[in-house]
Amino acid sequence: MTAATKSASEAAAPEIAIEVNAEPQRVRAGTLADVLVALGYGGQKVATALNGAFVPERMRTETPVASGDRIEILSARQGG
Repeated sequence: MTAATKSASEAAAPEIAIEVNAEPQRVRAGTLADVLVALGYGGQKVATALNGAFVPERMRTETPVASGDRIEILSARQGG
């Protein structure tokens, strides 16, 4: 990802240590939306939870994240 494709808040955010789907991650992010972009989920239809609480898509840009947070990212699977 180039600096031009990062969101303004992501570029200015400090690096934080979080847990994503039970895996440790370090990202530069200030919001849950920034985390999704930093991890390559930007624009994808996914469900998210922060510290066990569901976060709807419309609230991700307003939902702050901090070191130590636990994030779950779930995407639909096709097939059967």
